[in-house]
Amino acid sequence: MGWGFVWMCAAATASAKELVFEKDVRPILKAYCFMCHGEANEREGGLDLRLARLAQQGGDSGPAVLAGKHKESLLVERIRSKEMPPSKKKVTPEELAIIQQWIDQGAKTARPEPQEIGHGPLFTEEEKAYWAFQPIQRPPVPQVKHAQQVKTPVDNFLLTRLEQEGLSYSPPASKETLIRRATYDLTGLPPTPAEIDEFVHDDSPAAYDRLLDRLLESPRYGERWGRHWLDVAGYADSEGYAEEDTERKWAYKYRDYVIHSIHADKPFDQFIQEQLAGDEMLTPPYKNLTPDQAEKLIATGFLRMAADGTGNGGVDKKAASNQVVADTVQIVSTALLGLTVGCAQCHDHRYDPIPQADYYRLRAVFEPALDWKNWRVPNARLITLYTDADRQQAAQLEAEAKQLDAARLEKEKEFIAEVFERELAKRPEELRQPLREARDTPEKMRTAEQRKLLKEHPSVNVSAGSLYLYDKKMADELKKMASDAADVRAKKPKEEMVRALSEVPGKVPQTFLHYRGDYEQPKEELQPAGLSILEEVSPAKIPAKNPELPTTGRRTAFAAWLTSGTHPLVSRVLVNRIWMHHFGRGLVASPADFGTLGERPSHPELLDWLASDFTDHGWKLKRFHKLLMSSNVYLQGTQRTAQAESIDPDNRLLWGKPLMRLEAEAVRDAMLATSGKLNEKRFGPAVPVMADLVGQWVIGKENLNAGRPGAIVDMKGEEFRRSLYVQSRRSRPLAVLDMFDLPTMAPNCEVRASSTVAPQSLMLMNSDFVMDQARHFALRVQTEAGENLTAQVTLAWRLALGTQPTAAQLHDSVTYVQDQTAQFSTTKFKDKITPSQLGLASFCQALYSANGFLYVD
Repeated sequence: MGWGFVWMCAAATASAKELVFEKDVRPILKAYCFMCHGEANEREGGLDLRLARLAQQGGDSGPAVLAGKHKESLLVERIRSKEMPPSKKKVTPEELAIIQQWIDQGAKTARPEPQEIGHGPLFTEEEKAYWAFQPIQRPPVPQVKHAQQVKTPVDNFLLTRLEQEGLSYSPPASKETLIRRATYDLTGLPPTPAEIDEFVHDDSPAAYDRLLDRLLESPRYGERWGRHWLDVAGYADSEGYAEEDTERKWAYKYRDYVIHSIHADKPFDQFIQEQLAGDEMLTPPYKNLTPDQAEKLIATGFLRMAADGTGNGGVDKKAASNQVVADTVQIVSTALLGLTVGCAQCHDHRYDPIPQADYYRLRAVFEPALDWKNWRVPNARLITLYTDADRQQAAQLEAEAKQLDAARLEKEKEFIAEVFERELAKRPEELRQPLREARDTPEKMRTAEQRKLLKEHPSVNVSAGSLYLYDKKMADELKKMASDAADVRAKKPKEEMVRALSEVPGKVPQTFLHYRGDYEQPKEELQPAGLSILEEVSPAKIPAKNPELPTTGRRTAFAAWLTSGTHPLVSRVLVNRIWMHHFGRGLVASPADFGTLGERPSHPELLDWLASDFTDHGWKLKRFHKLLMSSNVYLQGTQRTAQAESIDPDNRLLWGKPLMRLEAEAVRDAMLATSGKLNEKRFGPAVPVMADLVGQWVIGKENLNAGRPGAIVDMKGEEFRRSLYVQSRRSRPLAVLDMFDLPTMAPNCEVRASSTVAPQSLMLMNSDFVMDQARHFALRVQTEAGENLTAQVTLAWRLALGTQPTAAQLHDSVTYVQDQTAQFSTTKFKDKITPSQLGLASFCQALYSANGFLYVD
């Protein structure tokens, strides 16, 4: 297809409207040309393309644009010849057609252009008016025709759009569907048959409200929604960056902080402030910390989640430390601002109004604590939780243990002397004195004759290590005394550390803009600030040094700006993420990019109403869950109709509840819950992972003395804990989770993928973990349902799928188990499992592979 044909097609489309520079052409030139022709005082060939009149004025080669004459315009010629831009990324034919059409229409502008640009960023009115940069205003709740379908104001906004298209909600979901949906949403685990029955048979109007309250108070809620935040924080139990992928021994404390905070319904503005500046809420040095003070330090682990290989050998420390800062800025900006600020590290953002200087001003907020020129490796940043009281207690216990040790040593000497005299008495009298002298002589000073004598009479060489050979009671008594001392030492408070972010008081680095992002080419110094594009809407006041604080206070001021209630992005980004986890897709489908390359909100008025409602009610997450989950849009079924699919095939208008696949962790956790093996122990160090014989990462402790993986180490039930507590090593993704789109923290997870691929089915058929849980599942239903196969199958179905099987489903399932049992009866197995258990286990494994198990209606 030639350029001429593309241009004619595009021109025919564009001719329907008048094109203007600011809206139609400038974004194209900004994406491809500004870096060399206007940005940061760059004027290659003397050409500045930031304004239409400057393009017509031209550079060393003459005018770049001749109004009304695209064929004679140098700009078009250079683009068509692919000479410009010089990078691999070229202007598309469609974009060139727009430029040509604009030139032929007279190279018009939307308004008079400024006479002078100045040194600050140049934003067009179109950029300033972009929806995400506008103040959040609480729009009035619209009226709808079908008021009977409204349960919360959320429905008013959604029904307004549906009614415009002649659509409405799907019929309500069944109560069985609803409890399974809500339970997975809020806890990440399936409801039990007893819980389902209680809800289904509760005809009270308040039944659903009580269900939500119970789920929101469950400890499992904090684990479920804590996991969502850990994604955007980039949580990992290892440093990444280099092949060593060093473990982060104390990272779990941040994970536990998140779970605690979510479960306690800590106001989200406080949650943000603690993570960004918890250390600045305390007075250094950080010693003798109370639990509340320790929590604030632990919270700053949010800013320590980026991969950090600076503690490894063979790493370019400057490059690695600079990358930590860059990744931290990316985590903060995508998690809280919903913008790809990191794209401005090397040049002005190509699509969004984020100048390169803004990126480094944002870095200046964090660099007093992340001083990449005077870098502190991970272990040098650890802060002890040991208090003076702990040290005093430890010293007292050590003194007590040493007294026990001394008593044991005295007793040991007595026993050895007693046994020695006993053995000496067995020797001829003439040898007793020579043997005594030989034994009492230090080994290095013994004569050859003495050594020979002792060798000929080895039984007199009584020692602490050999005492048990002579007198077991004596040895046992000494062993008990040693054990008593060990028990005393075990009572010592264990020293724990915090992986925190903190500043070095009085040491404030300068922040420079890096030319083309090269940290070895610093340019002008910059002070901390917010985003320039928001100055008119929500100005940020971030002083270089707050005189009232021992630290700079930059992060405290930054956090206050974000949570001020006037910031146009933060609350929009947060409520959009919460919506995404309930409905599978955000009102803005690109949750980490509210910029021009991101998706536009499907319901902008609803987004703003939710954002203002969230902040107006104290940033409380649990209340917000109930608001969404009590709406009819959430309570409806998943039915699809030809009319709805033809009008809105992607269901962006939410005429039915979207079908959602379980995340990786929920798949594994649901198997553990249904098999009865789930260990609900909470918090603490991560459950370790190791390589099995075929190189897959599985749960276990490495014991390499006898080769990989070595002798099996008893995990004492730890292997059955929730997936949230399994070690999240960047280089060691647990195989059973990895297959179901476990995210890679590079540096964080902005939105999870939800794929359906053949390897998932193969894993469900062949995984040792899945087969083991299926066997446990079978043993559970046999124990709980008794010997009746129909009862066993019914219970297994209800545990796995949350529904009662139909008569046909029950008949087919029972027949399947009987056929499998008959097949297994002809085979001998080493373990004590019976053919009936194997037949039922095969059925349980089939349930694990069913769509009804893996998806939530």
